[in-house]
Amino acid sequence: MPLIHTRTLVVGPYLHGSRGRKVVSGASIPVMEGRPQEARLIEATGLAHAIGLDVVAALRVPLTKIQPAAYIGKGNVAELAALAAEKDAGLIIMDCALSPVQQRNLERAFAAKVIDRTGLILEIFGQRARTREGTLQVELAHLAYQKSRLVRSWTHLERQRGGFGFLGGPGETQIEADRRLIEERMTRIKQELESVKRTRGLHRKTRRAVPYPIIALVGYTNAGKSTLFNKLTNAGVAAVDMLFATLDPTLRKVALPHGGQVILSDTVGFISDLPTMLVKAFRATLEEVLEADLILHVRDIAHQDSEAQRDDVEAILRDLGIDAANDHRRMEIWNKSDLLDDPALASARMRGQQNVHDKPIILSAVTGQGLDELLLAIEARLANGRMVFDVTLDPANGAGLNWLHENAEIMDKDTEPNGVVHVRVRLPPERSDLLRRKFHAAATRCA
Repeated sequence: MPLIHTRTLVVGPYLHGSRGRKVVSGASIPVMEGRPQEARLIEATGLAHAIGLDVVAALRVPLTKIQPAAYIGKGNVAELAALAAEKDAGLIIMDCALSPVQQRNLERAFAAKVIDRTGLILEIFGQRARTREGTLQVELAHLAYQKSRLVRSWTHLERQRGGFGFLGGPGETQIEADRRLIEERMTRIKQELESVKRTRGLHRKTRRAVPYPIIALVGYTNAGKSTLFNKLTNAGVAAVDMLFATLDPTLRKVALPHGGQVILSDTVGFISDLPTMLVKAFRATLEEVLEADLILHVRDIAHQDSEAQRDDVEAILRDLGIDAANDHRRMEIWNKSDLLDDPALASARMRGQQNVHDKPIILSAVTGQGLDELLLAIEARLANGRMVFDVTLDPANGAGLNWLHENAEIMDKDTEPNGVVHVRVRLPPERSDLLRRKFHAAATRCA
């Protein structure tokens, strides 16, 4: 059924204790119990609002342990069933990972549709994805989710079906046929995604031939990545106060203070308890992060849960093979400084100064305060390991000067009265041979 505008009850069944992992339906998933329960419930409600659900009530259900039958105890089930009936709620969102059996039992008890956190995030992704790649990735994740529901919750069904050609031979159960059809569709999607990935690979190869360094924005959903992206690029990417406003990767060129150019990539926001199937499904989208020359971790420094959100992002980056704590490409951007009062801003700056090796850039993507400092920091970080050359050009060599502007960072330029141009440029080591071949003796490496 369409979920939009559905009267919805959001339930936070939260365990007491510390962060860790638990096993649900045979899979180990993260449990973010160190986060304040109220903040978690607010986030879950925000996810519901993100797809236009009519949230009629949101409440926490503290747990001492998870019940195998329905995740929560019988008393809690009865109370929630009465509340759902009172509020005429057609949908109950459980902010946890339910097993198929638990989901089915709750639906029977509530006489309403029940989805867990994974199902909710999948619904959001399904509404937000726009590109061919994004829609394929969402469908793949949705099918993986459906397949787990088939295998683990409907195996008691023994409805037989006769032979229907390629759809199933005699004696094949409905569950087996459904599972096979899902697997066949998943195989086709994976093949299509491989084609999309090859196309993206060609695009990356083309960009590398220019080349422009790639700067990837990552961060918790609603941290302000798209607002920052728009401010730096003057692009029109959707930037609203809503969870998961951006799903499909967006690329734009940005000019640095000394004339160099970079490609900035806006990516999908991360979130706690991100379903493993979505991390895998969106790996192609996040390839821009894997191959980025610089990774800007944008944080909402005004959020009460900022530290926990940082941990969640770094955990997902580790799943992608990026050790955020030690990766030299990473820079922290502390965004939304405009939401801090003077004492809180002073405190944030003091904390930032304590990071001896990796001081964050504190800024506001809304007001623009701190953006100049960010661009200078990006330029300085990219300069590490780059080579500097002095190039002398004849007055008539306009094509050579244009090539330098497009392929290198212009650090200084001086023109003699006779028209001879002296240019100091900086570029990656892998392009130094190309520069030498193009300009020969006219190019001299600086010490």
